[in-house]
Amino acid sequence: MEGKQAAQLLKEAYEKLKASDAITAGSLLEQAMNIDYGNEEIKYALKCVHWWLEQSAKIEDIKDPYEKGGYIISLLKQYYVFLEQFDNDFEQCQYAVRYYVYSTALFFFEGLLGNHANQHDPGLLLLVGRCYKGLGNYDEALHYLEQAVRFKREDAETLAEVADINALLAETKAAKALFREAFFLDPSKIDINSLESALVLQLWEKVCSMGYKDELVCEWIPVYAAIWGVFSVKRELKQIEVGRLRQSIFSLEAEYKANPARREYIKPRLLNRYFWLIDHYENSREDSSLIDETLLKIKYTDPDIFQKYTG
Repeated sequence: MEGKQAAQLLKEAYEKLKASDAITAGSLLEQAMNIDYGNEEIKYALKCVHWWLEQSAKIEDIKDPYEKGGYIISLLKQYYVFLEQFDNDFEQCQYAVRYYVYSTALFFFEGLLGNHANQHDPGLLLLVGRCYKGLGNYDEALHYLEQAVRFKREDAETLAEVADINALLAETKAAKALFREAFFLDPSKIDINSLESALVLQLWEKVCSMGYKDELVCEWIPVYAAIWGVFSVKRELKQIEVGRLRQSIFSLEAEYKANPARREYIKPRLLNRYFWLIDHYENSREDSSLIDETLLKIKYTDPDIFQKYTG
């Protein structure tokens, strides 16, 4: 009987948490703990809720709604570190926490969308889209994220979010093309913790297992995605884009030679640009000697990658 009562209180606590009422959720969990002290999920949930109550209390000191919403989303990174201390992971609890975070943030952001000027703010649109994605409303998320891209076309973070939504909606072709673009623009700007689709998370895990530093994993993802055929949907480059690509390669090659301390960061970006250039040569049916020349550059830069790419 007591077990059923505690389980009911736990269920009610999750519902309150999803409704952004962490205080009541905490109170219900305290009651459940008094009834069933040995219940591991109740202990886990109570610690999680207390963490959010403590951290989110600082929101009261922030006046700007935009900053309030941004602050609670930013806490997720610290929260994931906090979770590392636990051996178990209770899915229902994390689902409720997720709802708490994104519904609370969305409450602050939605109040700003009524202002016509804010409807053209790509940063706000990105955050609103991310909140809807976190709440599982993918169609609404895509609506806001696509608006954000219109105002900020070459933003890696936003493009990655649009790619992620497309992957979650099973629009795989669009997702692959958009992820390829995003990781080309600037892998360091992509927040892997905000992405949810198996398409990119499996890549992340596989590249992580190869022993790269955490800050380099995103840099190497597009390289291995090209080698493994994951980012297989490609578009034809405009002539001005080809010029920019060549200029980018030239700059990176110069930096690679002049700055040995930065080579581990420069190398994956340079290799990815070589891949893009080869794709362009193949699509435009350029002289094959240009492809051979670029392949030699790949071989010189990283013989192992060359073998994997050509093998």
